[in-house]
Amino acid sequence: MSIREQILAASSKHPKPSGQVFQYGTSGFRMKADLLDSVVFRVGLLATLRSRKFLGQTIGVMITASHNPPVDNGVKLVDPMGEMLEGSWEAHATQLANAESDEALADVYAKLEKDLKIRTEAPSNVVFARDTRASGPALVAALKDGLNAGNAKFIDDNVLTTPQLHYNTRCINTKGTKEAFGEPTEHGYYEKLGSAFARAMQGRKSAGSVTVDCANGVGGEKLNRFLKYLPSVDEFGFEIKVVNDDVTHPDKLNFQCGADFVKTQQRLPPSSKAGPLERCASFDGDADRIVYYFLDKDNQFRLLDGDKIATLAASFIGDLARLAGVSEKLQIGVVQTAYANGSSTDYVTRSLKLPVVCTPTGVKHLHHAATKFDVGVYFEANGHGTVVFSDSALKALAKHEPQSPAQASALETLRALTQLINQTVGDALSDLLFVEVILAHKTWGPQEWINTYTDIPNRLVRIEVPDRNRFKAVDAERRLEEPQGVQSEIDAVVAKYKLGRSFVRASGTEDAVRVYAEAATTGEVDDLALKVTQIVKRAGL
Repeated sequence: MSIREQILAASSKHPKPSGQVFQYGTSGFRMKADLLDSVVFRVGLLATLRSRKFLGQTIGVMITASHNPPVDNGVKLVDPMGEMLEGSWEAHATQLANAESDEALADVYAKLEKDLKIRTEAPSNVVFARDTRASGPALVAALKDGLNAGNAKFIDDNVLTTPQLHYNTRCINTKGTKEAFGEPTEHGYYEKLGSAFARAMQGRKSAGSVTVDCANGVGGEKLNRFLKYLPSVDEFGFEIKVVNDDVTHPDKLNFQCGADFVKTQQRLPPSSKAGPLERCASFDGDADRIVYYFLDKDNQFRLLDGDKIATLAASFIGDLARLAGVSEKLQIGVVQTAYANGSSTDYVTRSLKLPVVCTPTGVKHLHHAATKFDVGVYFEANGHGTVVFSDSALKALAKHEPQSPAQASALETLRALTQLINQTVGDALSDLLFVEVILAHKTWGPQEWINTYTDIPNRLVRIEVPDRNRFKAVDAERRLEEPQGVQSEIDAVVAKYKLGRSFVRASGTEDAVRVYAEAATTGEVDDLALKVTQIVKRAGL
């Protein structure tokens, strides 16, 4: 059979829900799992095209809904170097997903093949994985039907964290080249990061333990497995305690736990038994986000979010570069979104004296901006982020000849960090070890870390709206262009508050709008957030 005939035959088993409109957003397609069957089938078709566009390089597909409730699921594509799908192809994904019939789908596929100048004789290769959601296996079956209809060869990596799938995709495509990223297996991932962690620690010991809440998602299973590859407690002096790692009850996923819960609720997960000054961290459901937190000596909750991780990372890498004698060869920069706390931006520019770039929300935007630096540090406030080292930075570190034992030690730590950090995407497992390395080197606990700067009080409010597409933002999503007149109302309210700042952004994954607000005191920020929320509700109805 021709590919068209195969598509028609397979598509009849995966009909598109009538009247449903799909859109490939910030995190791919994400919605209630029972709406996704046709979408995932069609993503399989798109993956075959994308691979042929790269003449057979392997494309990744991840089935996950991250921090969303258990009833949701999603799917997204990963490009050959482990990065997010190129932006121009999001429209092609949306077009395929919305084809109303089997015939229309086959027509769209053929048109994309022609318009994108796809070499139909080229091979097609795909690697895919899923998280622990109950809906995952059925969606994998739909994906396989799409891949088979498009004559793709594929590797089923079963259950992985999202960052592990990104890692494996890059490893497959760089294997046997000078850019080889590692062994493209789960074992290879643990071996690489575990070895790099031991090297980066440089024999230092870290006090106490860190309790890691895994959101009852895939991160718990993988972290428990990863522990076997890490040095012993006796060797490095600290213990990783894994909690909320129950994947046998899917309804527990992200329920009153996980990074999104801690960040938005500004409190410990109810199951936490942490005492004062004990380090705690939370992953999200697919382990691509991490936030730290603790109770201070007065038993008050203190959050160490993505902003705090970014500033810690930038400070440490900057110090190492100076100690290693390579600071003149490396331009280090920090990339943030509008959600970054104003104090963090001020700390980076004034205290660390590093440049800051603000981009729209979404990993693809931050990652792209980070690649413009020799060492680009990017973290969203929600804890999703990583560090990217340019080719010239890696060459500079490899070639540099240290002039003293102190330089040699700093240089070795920097080199180890380039292996420890998963540069393809934010990775909670990798970032956890990265933070622990920094705290060990600085001999800091969470209190010393949070003392680097004081966050301006802030609030994040989620508002459900009939149509999120009515809200259009500009200026790295810091100002609303539509609905007209709303931004001027927000400006007038913000002007009444000391250190006032607020913006409104439509969600990339659901019909909701988020209001972010900052002001000098908690009372003022609560009042500001309430007033801006009222403005949005009036505009959204």
